[in-house]
Amino acid sequence: MAFRFKLIPFVATVLVVALGIQLGNWQTRRAEQKIALQDKLAQGAQAAPLVLDGAPLAADAVAYRRVTVRGAFVRDWPVYLDNRPYQGRAGFYLLMPFKISGSNMHVLVARGWLPRDPAVRDRLPAYATPDGEVTLQGVARLNAGHVMQLGSAPPLTPNAIVQNADPLQLAKDSGLTMQPFVVEQGAPAQPAGDDAQMVRDWPAPALGVEKHQGYAFQWYALAAMAVIFFVANGFRRGKTK
Repeated sequence: MAFRFKLIPFVATVLVVALGIQLGNWQTRRAEQKIALQDKLAQGAQAAPLVLDGAPLAADAVAYRRVTVRGAFVRDWPVYLDNRPYQGRAGFYLLMPFKISGSNMHVLVARGWLPRDPAVRDRLPAYATPDGEVTLQGVARLNAGHVMQLGSAPPLTPNAIVQNADPLQLAKDSGLTMQPFVVEQGAPAQPAGDDAQMVRDWPAPALGVEKHQGYAFQWYALAAMAVIFFVANGFRRGKTK
């Protein structure tokens, strides 16, 4: 059986195969990155808590590590992250700078989730803040989560209700020296536990390794099908001729 070659179908097949392989490789790399992140999360959970003593740290060096820190909340600089629902209820994440004992360094603490007043959207929920020095435990994160935001972010101010906020932005707008990461508080502050009404059921990072692996398989399959289709049609054209 003869194979009849045609240039245009060949060029189209090469383009489809190149695209399929390129996109499959990209999805494979994304899956490998998520697997590495999964391993980092597991290692961070098993490692002993890192004590934050005020020395500047790189965000990547402490991300997903359990940490402990002693100091005091900067009570006059709360920031509220809007559009953070919990179990179907609208609410905020409360962020507050925390001055580390014995230093001028601060770390941004995600203290917990608070419900929104359904009647008055901009009414801030009531909560307690411990007085004096306390000890916190939590998990370091690169950020406090990001939601879609239209336009540029406004400058941060005390009691601001914003879509997104990060430590470096807060450092710029407040003048405070900040670590470049966020600590998700995991339990009430000790010894003063008067902030226990906050919800601290933090969402786990969305990894989606299987999703990327599935997409990679689909793109590789598309490339393989393009080759099979080109070869089969070439033989069919040769037989017809």
